[in-house]
Amino acid sequence: MGLFNFFSKEKKETLDKGLSKTKESVFGKIARVIVGKSKVDDEVLDNLEEVLVTSDVGVDTTLKIIHRIEDRVAREKYVNTQELNHILRDEIADLLTENNTASTNDFSVPEGIKPYVVMVVGVNGVGKTTTIGKLAYQYKKAGKKVYLGAADTFRAAAVEQLDIWGERVGIPVVKQKMGSDPASVAFDTLSSAVANDADVVLIDTAGRLHNKIGLMNELTKIKNVMNKVVPNAPHDVLLVLDGSTGQNAFEQAKQFTKATEVTSMAITKLDGTAKGGVVIGISDQFKIPVKYIGLGEGIEDLQAFNKEEFVDSLFGEKADS
Repeated sequence: MGLFNFFSKEKKETLDKGLSKTKESVFGKIARVIVGKSKVDDEVLDNLEEVLVTSDVGVDTTLKIIHRIEDRVAREKYVNTQELNHILRDEIADLLTENNTASTNDFSVPEGIKPYVVMVVGVNGVGKTTTIGKLAYQYKKAGKKVYLGAADTFRAAAVEQLDIWGERVGIPVVKQKMGSDPASVAFDTLSSAVANDADVVLIDTAGRLHNKIGLMNELTKIKNVMNKVVPNAPHDVLLVLDGSTGQNAFEQAKQFTKATEVTSMAITKLDGTAKGGVVIGISDQFKIPVKYIGLGEGIEDLQAFNKEEFVDSLFGEKADS
């Protein structure tokens, strides 16, 4: 129990530190909005709307939050500005709950599926391959036998990077020569994983969006080939987004959800940025579970996303307070 508490506390400290710039930015702006005000009125709400939009929560999600706060103010008749943070926290927590955003503390895989196959998608530069390496580390730490597939065959650097992660974590990487058919790499990876009784397979794919139809066809081909080796594979299509890009991450999510059936998301590079509000907007707009968040360069700095802990870190108080 003591060991669990230590790691739980360490994880919380990493989360608090990773979201610190977002917290400072958002609440610094809110403090300026309410200065000299005693109650939440239309002017405060208009200014709060601007704060949320400029904090990369997104226009549509911001309007939804503002409408909910307006309804609450109307019901309660008088709401002072000191209560605003508490109300905002409640509404964001409720929004994440309604959107069925994943809330977990571990890197478990569904029972009865072996190997559990994850196809990872995302544009170049978002931290896709790094996320795969960190995810592989967490699965291995949980006692799982993991295989990696280097199906991003269009970039030599991607294969090399995955190779480095494989060596670092101590797990096999299946690859072919530069320019090989990505679907062929996926087939070989799953065949090896099945033959060697692997628990988890992570497939890296090419990060290109310049030709959406081409991307769609390629990902569909990869999925069809994998399904021949492991029925119903891939079991998860994980989209990796760079949280530090703010609204650009929204656009990438929009393009990838059109190109393939995305079933979960990982939002990286939240440390060192004030754009952490993007997690709220992306969760709300796409209704796809955010499974993981990246909070640093360390191998342990990929966390399973827990919406309660996220809200606690962002607002500095317990969600049930």
